[in-house]
Amino acid sequence: MQSIPVDTTRLGVLRCAIAPEKKISNVETGEVKRDRDGNPLYTVAVTVRQDARRISVIEIALSGEPRGIEEGMVVKVTGLIAFAWSMGDRHGISFRADAITPVPAALPKAGGA
Repeated sequence: MQSIPVDTTRLGVLRCAIAPEKKISNVETGEVKRDRDGNPLYTVAVTVRQDARRISVIEIALSGEPRGIEEGMVVKVTGLIAFAWSMGDRHGISFRADAITPVPAALPKAGGA
């Protein structure tokens, strides 16, 4: 699998579409998928809006539970990597990040205009 670093500064506004969920490796047993170090993997669906018209949704996997992420909030994604994959006649791109953190809401300016 080839890994491709993604420049998140060029992705526009990133917003949480689906709050963090544990990534399940076995649906029958409910076993949670883990990374090489034994940390549980989570996924977060994030909307990517590069212009006023188009919005894409990507699912990003990361190790450990991201804290303070709720649906609808603007987020910062650190260390985003894309992986091209194929299995038989299926193929796609998956995403993994080092961290996903909330972006604090801007405070209204005092004094008004």
